[in-house]
Amino acid sequence: MRIAGSVVVVTGATSGIGRATALELLRRGATVVGVARDADELAGLREHGLIAQPADVSDAEAVDAVARDVVARLGRIDGWVNCAGVVQFGAFLDVPLADVRRVLDVDLMGYVHGCRAVLPHMLERGHGVIVNVSSVLGVIALPYGAAYSMAKFGVRALGVSLRQELRTSGASGVRVATVLPAAIDTPIWRDAGNRTGTRLRLSPPTYTPERVARIVVDQLRVPRREVVAGGLLARLLLVQHKVWPESAERLFATEVRHYVQSSDESAPASAGALYAPPDRPRQVHGGWDGHRRERHRRAAGTAAALAVGLAVAGGARARRRHG
Repeated sequence: MRIAGSVVVVTGATSGIGRATALELLRRGATVVGVARDADELAGLREHGLIAQPADVSDAEAVDAVARDVVARLGRIDGWVNCAGVVQFGAFLDVPLADVRRVLDVDLMGYVHGCRAVLPHMLERGHGVIVNVSSVLGVIALPYGAAYSMAKFGVRALGVSLRQELRTSGASGVRVATVLPAAIDTPIWRDAGNRTGTRLRLSPPTYTPERVARIVVDQLRVPRREVVAGGLLARLLLVQHKVWPESAERLFATEVRHYVQSSDESAPASAGALYAPPDRPRQVHGGWDGHRRERHRRAAGTAAALAVGLAVAGGARARRRHG
């Protein structure tokens, strides 16, 4: 798919990865339709050339209306990027069921609504690419963030199912790609619902939303099944999880616990931006790129632990084979 001159819809376009993706597409000459629930923030992106379509992705009828309107106004939709998301942190038994449902409604059903809205049009034309932004947390579940990981696991399953259906039906011109970002410096963590009792911090190392945006655009151009958007540490963790899942999960849980529960600053229970946009200007970055020395030190230690874990796992598998 040629990016220049294409028509692409991006959900979650007002902040983080969605905003970075919309701006990257505009820079490369695409016509971009931005979808988000905050009409004022979307309007602010019009100066960059973005076409604003306010909608809450948890509302299936609203998302359907976006697709119909874009086709009526622009004649086609070449690409659709599902990127809208919210997060709720807290122990499983401490998070209200309503908050769990809200995360699933936005982070999973929002993607379902997007796919159902655009697929009929793409199938009729025999052309189009859907990119679903899942997460590394859709491979290794997030402690104290069960609903978010449940949704991201589901997004990966959605992609697999759609790819198989498209393949068996012979719809070779329509493709579905899934992107798995690692820890990305976006406002989603700052705006997260919080039931942990302490101020949240994002575990290092973090990567820029622009890095993920370039990968998303590359998937629109040349789609692949699943692509990890992150550095060596994320890839090592995924490899270790495949070889020795218990070890990887234990290491990951220790790391997350350090950043979620070790803060000296208390925080009141909050739903964050689950039900309404935050009352602050939206940005691409979330301000998590500080403490560079600590980030690199801990990242190096974690990478070393992962390397040791992989070596031990490899030795154990070799012993089992020879045994």
